[in-house]
Amino acid sequence: MDVTRIKRGRLAALGIAAAVSLAALSGCSPASSGTGADGGVLTVAASAAVTTWDPVASFSTEALYLGNLYEPLLWKNPEGSAEAFTPAIAEKWETSADGLTWTFHIRKGVTFHDGEKVDADAVVGSIEAARKRAGAAFIWAPLDTVTATDASTVVMKLKYSAPMDLVAASTYGAWIVAPKALAASASDDKYFEKGIEAGTGPFTLKDYEPGKKVVLQAYNKYWNKSKAPHYKIVDISITPDAVTAQQMLTAKEVDFATTLPLDNVDSVAKQVGGEVRAANSPFDYLAYFNTTRAPLNDPKVRQALSYAVPYKDLIDVGVQGYGTQSHGPVPKGIFPYSDQVPQYKQDLEKAKALLAESGHASGLTLNLTYASENPAEARFVPLIKDAFAKIGVTLNVTAELFNQQWEKAKADPANAQDIFVVYYWPTYSDAGSDNLNSLFHSSDKPFFNLSYWKNAEYDALVDKAGTLTGSDRAAAQATYQKAMDLLVKQAPGLFLFDAQSVTIVPKDLKVQKFNENYPFTTFFAPIAPAA
Repeated sequence: MDVTRIKRGRLAALGIAAAVSLAALSGCSPASSGTGADGGVLTVAASAAVTTWDPVASFSTEALYLGNLYEPLLWKNPEGSAEAFTPAIAEKWETSADGLTWTFHIRKGVTFHDGEKVDADAVVGSIEAARKRAGAAFIWAPLDTVTATDASTVVMKLKYSAPMDLVAASTYGAWIVAPKALAASASDDKYFEKGIEAGTGPFTLKDYEPGKKVVLQAYNKYWNKSKAPHYKIVDISITPDAVTAQQMLTAKEVDFATTLPLDNVDSVAKQVGGEVRAANSPFDYLAYFNTTRAPLNDPKVRQALSYAVPYKDLIDVGVQGYGTQSHGPVPKGIFPYSDQVPQYKQDLEKAKALLAESGHASGLTLNLTYASENPAEARFVPLIKDAFAKIGVTLNVTAELFNQQWEKAKADPANAQDIFVVYYWPTYSDAGSDNLNSLFHSSDKPFFNLSYWKNAEYDALVDKAGTLTGSDRAAAQATYQKAMDLLVKQAPGLFLFDAQSVTIVPKDLKVQKFNENYPFTTFFAPIAPAA
């Protein structure tokens, strides 16, 4: 198995997204206050900037819009759904027993917005473009060859067993794009940037003013008639400031706002007659321990600190209660999450006893850093400091820009921080190959594993599970569970909480269930006026 997971394109987002209200990250389909109607206009204030309109290069917040313009082979369904996937461009698919061959049968009757028919060659062209130059090209690392065996069949041969259904359902690097547009963009890397799009989705791009607005128009030849948009036009004002978005919503200048100050969602919902909805998201908070030096090279010390944390208070203060305590570093609702993975609960007496056993009854002094641009971290980190003080641990806290602390942490582990607070999410819906691998798998040079922890047993379990995910997901889950149990026991980090997605749904709109697999996308097509 190739365990290298290099995600350089996401690094800026680790800092930027952290500064955005969770309401902005809901990915939930928008609602309307009732000013629109079937066939009318839905107005929205959205926080998402457009860094590129290129669906292959995209690796940022424009996913909010692209998920309405393009489609992947499959859609991954939310946790608790009757089926794991919904067919999209592929109407059915199967894999060989060894997980090395995946066959996708391409839906007939689908057209790109330029009128060209979707066929197997178009799918192969999109995947080849993605594996060569996508912002998330690394998700295709298992792929050896992809071929069109006939007009409606695509066969993927893999280097090693991998979950290509999850890869093919990714929100980044997996959109199916019209061949003519791909050809044009291959010779002109600015081809898409004027607002050109070339998808198959329920909307087309009608208008775009950089930094100001995005206007979507229903595609009247959309293949999925049962899920065609209820609104002909979605008029989106790009509004990065959450307070401004709140003012626009309460003044009825827009029907829906994707980003609201988390502190105010209850009062705003009451003011506009809406419902606050909270759901799983792929975002979680953890804190690395620097395991390269004393005293944090001792698992007992790390366990003691884990028992000192007031987990519920962190959730209440950091995200106003919209979160759940983590079961390891895999967020709730994302494979291979398991609520059977043990948790630490605050137990100050046990924490003191473990410190005493490890020879630190008189206390410790440690240094912690967190991202200054992350308001949730700024709120909950003082609670960790106060809790540690109760067991005799002095915590010196420093706020730094994420990229600054990240560079320092990679440069010299021996002189780096003792504790590093991190806000993280998987690139696609496989936190085994991402979170468990990226965050804690041994590496010769620090990248995302900033605990610097090295454990051969853990590495072997994660590596083995990765080879099973494409062929025997139940066995992969069980193997990952063993790895997570070991991780929690050894405690190279604090596993704090999984943040929830929070959004306000006005009373006169029908809104689909939030999908944690597409947290940056607001799906507009399913929104309908309430009866």
